[in-house]
Amino acid sequence: MTQYHLKRAYDAASPADGFRVYIDRLWPRGLSHETFHYDLWDKDIAPSTDLREWFHADAADRWPEFEKKYAAELNANPSFNALRRLLEQKKTVTLLYSSHDQQHNNAVVVYNLLTKARTPQP
Repeated sequence: MTQYHLKRAYDAASPADGFRVYIDRLWPRGLSHETFHYDLWDKDIAPSTDLREWFHADAADRWPEFEKKYAAELNANPSFNALRRLLEQKKTVTLLYSSHDQQHNNAVVVYNLLTKARTPQP
């Protein structure tokens, strides 16, 4: 079973990270292509521009609604299902994000969907 982890793109890469997937649409500010290590950059599963801009206008108050809207975008996105199938073949996966907020970002939503999907439902 795949083990999923979350990590900021700015944190040092580690062999324990396993397969590293950067899931933001925009390149992380200040990082060079030579120093930022990732195995896959999946822009196609990032929040839509409209949703991202709406959320960042008032992130503190909009988090619960963002989670719902972004989860709906992901569940309707064929790229997310393709990514899920790919990641299920990996032992360890680290989802990389560039947000400063470690609890309220798109990677948290992706992580929750990926880990929920593998939990047996009653």
